Amino acid sequence: MFIDIHTHAYRRRVPFVTGFCEIHELLERNASIGIDRCCILPIVSPEIYFPQTNEEILDMAAEYPDRVVPFCNIDPRTLTNSPDADFVPVLEYYKEKGCRGIGEVMPNMELMDPKVQNLFRCAEKAGMSITYDGSDVKTGDFGLYDDPGLPQLEHTLQRFPKLKIFGHGPVFWSEIGKLETVGSRGYVFNHDGGQVGRLPKSKITEEGAVPRLFRLYPNLLGDLSDFTAYNAFARDEEYGPKFMTEFQDRLYFGTDMCFPTMPVPLPELMIRWNNEGRISDEVFYKIARGNAEKFLGLN
Repeated sequence: MFIDIHTHAYRRRVPFVTGFCEIHELLERNASIGIDRCCILPIVSPEIYFPQTNEEILDMAAEYPDRVVPFCNIDPRTLTNSPDADFVPVLEYYKEKGCRGIGEVMPNMELMDPKVQNLFRCAEKAGMSITYDGSDVKTGDFGLYDDPGLPQLEHTLQRFPKLKIFGHGPVFWSEIGKLETVGSRGYVFNHDGGQVGRLPKSKITEEGAVPRLFRLYPNLLGDLSDFTAYNAFARDEEYGPKFMTEFQDRLYFGTDMCFPTMPVPLPELMIRWNNEGRISDEVFYKIARGNAEKFLGLN
């Protein structure tokens, strides 16, 4: 039923943080949810987890070619740690190997940092998309920093109009509506290793930066993985279906599966909204799998 545009897996379990799925655990969980295929995104930035290689993802895709779609990833500090690093040959190499996109890009750097912009420039030149996660702080976290209102994302969309960029994560989806406070844009780590912060829960009385950016920039896509995307839609059962309907051709189902028992409430919400007539069969199909089939070139 579903194609997952964003998930993670390791060949062997590694310690710390969440305990990401091993590949067999991920595929077993996918079957229980009704996910036919999934894109596995490698983690390469040390701010969030132990880096893994693109080859690990390619190996999993080779073992399960009908169920796994590989992505590749490059930390923008790779090679020369400069804004002049030429990533294009590397990206073209992995594109030829079958990788359908780049991500999840999440070093704790500013989105407009010259090295980050260089990665986006090279991705556009190589004809590959980018999926990134964001942060509302510049240290002690993972993800590309942006300011309230997402001006750095907007400038990036302007600079690279041929680059497809997947918006993802709390900093992005919290701005589906006007922010109540700038502290409601996501979670950060505190000193004892836990997370602090909050996400907006109230109904959307005024639209935020996200729908405005969707209307202005056709190269912006929506990655609906992880709880923060679910929260953005479930917080308002009137506005959520309207957003899905308006941007039905640019939204992609995902889970961001981070551990074997991770809750995934979005399928149930989408199925219910479809049954209640809040979203049409066409909208449901496009978001659940149709858009991904076209984007990934799947049969």
